[in-house]
Amino acid sequence: MEYNYLGRSGLRVSKLCLGTMNFGVDTDQAEAFRIMDAALDAGIQFFDTADIYGWGENSGATETIIGNWLAQGNNRRERVVLATKVYEKLHKPLYGPNDEKGLSTYKIRRHLEDSLRRLQTDHVELYQMHHIDRRTTWEEIWGAFEGLVNQGKIDYIGSSNFAGWHMMKAQAAAQNRRFLGLVSEQHKYNLLNRLPELEVLPAAQDLGIGVIAWSPLAGGLLGGNALSADKQSRRSRESAEHLARHRDQLEAFDRLCSELGEKPANVALAWLLAHPAVTAPIIGPRTVEQLQDMLRVVEIKLDQATLSELDRIFPGPGGETPEAYAW
Repeated sequence: MEYNYLGRSGLRVSKLCLGTMNFGVDTDQAEAFRIMDAALDAGIQFFDTADIYGWGENSGATETIIGNWLAQGNNRRERVVLATKVYEKLHKPLYGPNDEKGLSTYKIRRHLEDSLRRLQTDHVELYQMHHIDRRTTWEEIWGAFEGLVNQGKIDYIGSSNFAGWHMMKAQAAAQNRRFLGLVSEQHKYNLLNRLPELEVLPAAQDLGIGVIAWSPLAGGLLGGNALSADKQSRRSRESAEHLARHRDQLEAFDRLCSELGEKPANVALAWLLAHPAVTAPIIGPRTVEQLQDMLRVVEIKLDQATLSELDRIFPGPGGETPEAYAW
């Protein structure tokens, strides 16, 4: 395994981040344990989760599974860089009106306490805002996070689904408080969704914020099986529409991967790692076998000819703003 620094922080994390969104949903606890064991054995020590995973009334189930795994000992907790998130509604009656989406001091503190209890730990290395809160002030948000950092309950703060100007405002407010602020931004970025190249990625690079790419395989479309008949039969209408829209691109992508002798999923992930703003893509294996297939990604170095061909198949937005749409 290879490692990157997380943004401008001194923290090093594996170039592949283990996503756990399937745990407790499509992947039961026993298989989740095997996946986490295999990931750690392979050198993947960056684990990402969220308090909402498990979904609906089952929110928190994923953190509970991870906590049960950590509780087995063998220095699991000491070996893992653990990241979770706050923002979403968790369907907890005891929170009353404060269960709604947002980032109040109340919610940040209470939800972290609940996450730590489910994860069976006293701290997390990275605590992430799952979405921008357009109402709560940065004075309140940073005040809440500063207190938790000072208490040793979190080491670093990250964002997710922020625009470039959101990150800039957040960092300006943090700087005024002489506080480190954001070290990472978790963002939807893949070959089929290159809009972040307009502003989010340039802003992250300028600010020293490491980008953690979620949905790196575009919901499975870039995974290599999207064009097979058996997969199509199980697709939702929305997925089928996406497939129909991108069929020509996916067929060209499959041909390129065949020429390279690599699996499409691994090429899509290697393309992300070739971007200097990207710290790690989030992989979400449902089985140990899927995880093992992805371990080769860090060994794949795409040459300029291949990168140019990927640009031809999956055109970007035209570069950074304003050049992408102005003189």
